[in-house]
Amino acid sequence: MFLISSQLRAQIAEPEELVNPLMGTLSKVSLSNGNTYPAIGLPWGMNLWSPQTGKMGDGWMYTYDADKIRGFKQTHQPSPWMNDYGQFAIMPTVGKIKINQDERASWFSHKSEVAKPYYYSVYLADADVTTELAPTERAAIFQFTFPESDSSFIVIDAIDKGSYVKVIPEENKIIGYSTRYRRGNLTNFKNYFVIYLSKKMTMAHTWRGSVLVKDSLEIAANHVGAVVGFKTTRGEQVQLRVASSFISFEQAELNLQRELGKDDFETVKEKGKGIWNKTLGKIQVAGGSDAQLRTFYSCLYRTLFFPQKLYEIDAGGKIMHYSPYNGKILPGYMFGGTGFWDTFRALYPFLNLMYPSINKEMQEGLLNAYLEGGFLPEWSSPGYADIMIGNNSASVVAEAYLKGARGYDIEKLYEALIHGANHEGPVSAVGRKGFQYYNDLGYVPYDVKINENAARTLEYAYDDFAIYQLGKALNKPKAEIEVYAQRSMNYKNLFDKQTGLMRGKNKDGSFQSPFNPFKWGDAFTEGNSWHYTWSVFHDVQGLINLMGGEQAFVSKLDSVFTLPPIFDDTYYGGVIHEIREMQIANMGQYAHGNQPIQHMIYLYNYAGAPWKTQYWARETMNRMYAATPDGYCGDEDNGQTSAWYIFSALGFYPVCPASDQYVLGAPLFKQVSLSLENGNRIVINAKENSAQNKFVDALTVNGKTYTKNWLSHTELMKGAVLNFSMSAKPNMKRGTTAEAYPYSFSNEKR
Repeated sequence: MFLISSQLRAQIAEPEELVNPLMGTLSKVSLSNGNTYPAIGLPWGMNLWSPQTGKMGDGWMYTYDADKIRGFKQTHQPSPWMNDYGQFAIMPTVGKIKINQDERASWFSHKSEVAKPYYYSVYLADADVTTELAPTERAAIFQFTFPESDSSFIVIDAIDKGSYVKVIPEENKIIGYSTRYRRGNLTNFKNYFVIYLSKKMTMAHTWRGSVLVKDSLEIAANHVGAVVGFKTTRGEQVQLRVASSFISFEQAELNLQRELGKDDFETVKEKGKGIWNKTLGKIQVAGGSDAQLRTFYSCLYRTLFFPQKLYEIDAGGKIMHYSPYNGKILPGYMFGGTGFWDTFRALYPFLNLMYPSINKEMQEGLLNAYLEGGFLPEWSSPGYADIMIGNNSASVVAEAYLKGARGYDIEKLYEALIHGANHEGPVSAVGRKGFQYYNDLGYVPYDVKINENAARTLEYAYDDFAIYQLGKALNKPKAEIEVYAQRSMNYKNLFDKQTGLMRGKNKDGSFQSPFNPFKWGDAFTEGNSWHYTWSVFHDVQGLINLMGGEQAFVSKLDSVFTLPPIFDDTYYGGVIHEIREMQIANMGQYAHGNQPIQHMIYLYNYAGAPWKTQYWARETMNRMYAATPDGYCGDEDNGQTSAWYIFSALGFYPVCPASDQYVLGAPLFKQVSLSLENGNRIVINAKENSAQNKFVDALTVNGKTYTKNWLSHTELMKGAVLNFSMSAKPNMKRGTTAEAYPYSFSNEKR
């Protein structure tokens, strides 16, 4: 044990140095290896920064196989599919004034690029300039090392769709705003920015489109920017101090003074490094390979960005925000940039385990979203985005309270859940599209022109379970909440005994016909029936019963991996990237690159075959993840796919977030230590762990033999020591009886 502890201290002293922000950046529209960008920022910071290789407005802002950098962009982009909002870019150039994004672009090489969570540096070959940046939550400092030149420039691009800039030479200052956004319908939206130069500008212009404007240092139009110039000596360093605000120029100035103050570049950099060290260091791992450690901390880094803080602190210390829901400046917390369809599954459970204080702020932000917009968001970017399905805000809200979050108006949030469950929202992705059919018939019909209807039904049923659980915890009258308990069983209405799978059902009660279980989309969302059939998070026992018992259930699970990766893409009119990622993974119909099936591996625990969970979880971790540019097997999706890896590496996973349980797998490392916010610690030991010893032979919890296939969140939060005995051979006796199985709603006595 002493050897393991020594290794632990040695290997994770600087976990931030193990992170590869380029993990997942070797992606494109047709094939995602993560669809990430090097996010340079602080945990949950309002702004991120990224080098930009793609064209302005292109969601693929940075791709690993690109040759040129066009600028360094402030970004709030949660994924390329969602695109960005409020972005602007900064770019140094030398020689001629080049404002056009193609002309100013410079060749670069990964050999002269350094990417850390808290720092980025790259050599721009065409300009002979090295660019460095170090961020804070709402500000950043740039450092440009110029060559000798009498024509050195810095270009500010405020982007199209409506922008403004003003150069103030006497203050060595540039201000501006961007109004660009991609999703929703925002009112009074501006991202105000202020920039200060450390070197006196000797030339200054604004520009419009691709034309230099020489008669005005202030301009507003569709697409504007600024360019400032000066002479430089070789090796001369010029710094830019930049901050922004969604509230006002004055607030942007305040953010700059508060977060940068008089700190120099190295101080900002070291402060950022320290914040990442503390945040990542809450989980310490040892006894794995260097590659596994890098993958673990690179995934952990990805779980700590979204949703981003949209709130700011005014001169009086009061928390304020621009509301993307009504366009007003209002008091209180606000967050944006996450899709609950993805993140309710593992990302939010991970926050509730390791970082509950930030999730408490997020809950307060959701409350404000409801008060200001009338509904909870399901995809916020930054306000209501009309994309994806489900009413999974119910899970996010219920889980936080059930797992201990307090100190906010949960009664009003409960009201928001009831409202969302029984109304359609301002856009189809908010509230519940088809709720009247669902409430009356027990499902959303296939033939009433509501797309992805079976997926909606399955997710609504789980969401109703979450509402019921929260209502019960709040001591709501049984007559009020029993309807949600009953509706949580609606998944049964779509089970087709003939195929043993979930299937769309028509309004008259007949199943959709013809039915191809390999057809993506249609009745399902970015998946097929083989993926969505398992979406009964809260009542796996009920699903087992429908399938004819444990043996049939396990056989069905096995079939996911043994079936060929065939597909029907006619709903989409072509192969979407999620289909291709399943096809090439060599795991049959298992599509880990998308969320609907990611929990399925853990379902063996409910039917007496936990060693199969242990096998497939390790296979997925080994084959589908690496701290490399092609390191994911599909979209990373705002921390969700990374949170799956983190939980799986710990040895347990939240199949049903709105319950108290984690379902067991097997740990990846010999030792893990979790430092909880309440001061307690969870220690996970598996000293025999290795590539061969991936099966759990026995488990003790706090020194006592433990035979369950699940762990209690409540008990873990008290602190625990888990000792796993690992073996190269599966233990086919442990966890094989009903007493060991995880929670299912059908087994609950009400």
